[in-house]
Amino acid sequence: MTPASPAKPDRRPPYQHAADELRREIKAGRYKPGEQLPSYRELQERFGVANMTARSALGVLRDEGLIYTIQGRGSFVADFEGTGVGYTAPAWYLGNSTEAPADEAADGTSHGWQPPGSEKIPFSDSGEGKAGSPKPAEPSLTEMLTALRDEIRALSAEHQELRREVEELKKAQQQEPHS
Repeated sequence: MTPASPAKPDRRPPYQHAADELRREIKAGRYKPGEQLPSYRELQERFGVANMTARSALGVLRDEGLIYTIQGRGSFVADFEGTGVGYTAPAWYLGNSTEAPADEAADGTSHGWQPPGSEKIPFSDSGEGKAGSPKPAEPSLTEMLTALRDEIRALSAEHQELRREVEELKKAQQQEPHS
């Protein structure tokens, strides 16, 4: 885990420390896309935490879209680089890091994927949209991140359901008499 600064103690929960360390290792390439992460038991021993704490740490990374879990098999690194989606760590993590977001250039301009609703909508100088309608308020960063988290959770649930269906089809195919 990351040692706390003596000047400012880090009061974040242990699962966030474990998630930070795993996130750093994934981004550094220690775990490649598709590679299985250590089991909950191995994470417990490594970080000196309880089983639920290890589960929570992986839950954080799963919610960020950095990993995915297959029930009964384990957690695996997502192919966030090959999807066209530039993974960006959460703002609280970047505040403790010297890294720039993956989809942000050195000059501060953003390239690649942007969260839904973050694109700029052109308006007239009068501050009104077409037909005199008021300019809609731009969603806050928290609202955008919450929407993205909910979308990731929904996609993860769909992914798990599809995997279950595939497993059921495989079982049904194995049980059919071969001619």
